[in-house]
Amino acid sequence: MNTGGRIFRISLYGESHGPAVGVVIDGCPAGIPLSEEDFAVDLARRKSGAEGTTPRIESDRPAILSGVFRDHTSGAPIHIEFRNENTKSADYADFTRIPRPGHADFSAMTKFAGWQDPRGSGHFSGRITIGLVAAGVVAKKILNHFAPIVFETKLLEAGGSKNVPEAIRAAKKAGDSIGALVEIRVNGVLPGWGEPFFDAAESVIGHYLFAVPAVRGVEFGDGFAAAAMRGSAHNDPFVSQDGRTARNGAGGINGGITNGNEIVLHVAVKPTSSISVAQHTLDFSRDEMTDLEIQGRHDACIALRSAVVLEAATACALADLALTARAESPWESNIPWRKS
Repeated sequence: MNTGGRIFRISLYGESHGPAVGVVIDGCPAGIPLSEEDFAVDLARRKSGAEGTTPRIESDRPAILSGVFRDHTSGAPIHIEFRNENTKSADYADFTRIPRPGHADFSAMTKFAGWQDPRGSGHFSGRITIGLVAAGVVAKKILNHFAPIVFETKLLEAGGSKNVPEAIRAAKKAGDSIGALVEIRVNGVLPGWGEPFFDAAESVIGHYLFAVPAVRGVEFGDGFAAAAMRGSAHNDPFVSQDGRTARNGAGGINGGITNGNEIVLHVAVKPTSSISVAQHTLDFSRDEMTDLEIQGRHDACIALRSAVVLEAATACALADLALTARAESPWESNIPWRKS
């Protein structure tokens, strides 16, 4: 499905080389200030042009087509559109007969019986994530109505190296690509968000993150390192009655419910599939092995531009969790020390 969320619902649409891409957002409360200028900062973080990113440059001007009146959300679905202006579909002509290793070319062709739009990778292109970034801007505005919430997102390493620029230059020079490890920290999240078991906070956040192309793994707090730890090292002793802990091995979530501590997660992003290095793979039209050398405009490290997409996905998940928690909040607190 191209739609996600329980209350804060988003639907992504469009293809990379189609007329436009964008997002429709439903469930956003009315009265939140919102204008096209509000999207500028995060859209700039996603924009190409820096070393290691695709040379495809789009204006990325958001057009708000519905759901906003007098620079405030109206309660109606919000439709945000981005026109595609810089396309070179010929670069993708061979991928229906020679699917790219590691890409969705083959699986999409199989699922949709050849009716998928292959131009620029169609609906499986990273271009589609611009709608998710736009939804993330709206989600952050919703979250800040609950509490001042701050996101900090950065690349910890790329291609296994902490020297990210050098690793990207080396991959680009070799005509290859590299993956990266992205860290997202969220401060200010209130305790009590999450719906165990199947809509646990980690489950909802992970669901959104794995919707982002190229994501291969997600971990919270100590993550996989917890498998080698003792409970005495992994557990988080409480130091105050608001739930603050001495350490944060849980990454801000216990039992699928946010505990008020900083949410800490790491996302593994795979290398871009489109590389100019020759790859020995199958030509499906002839049923023969061939060497595929991919031309065109591609990212050497997609995580340079997808970090803000991952942040947006996290924000959308948290906004949905927050609105759900508000809708299902108890009539009164039964916690003794919180009663007046």
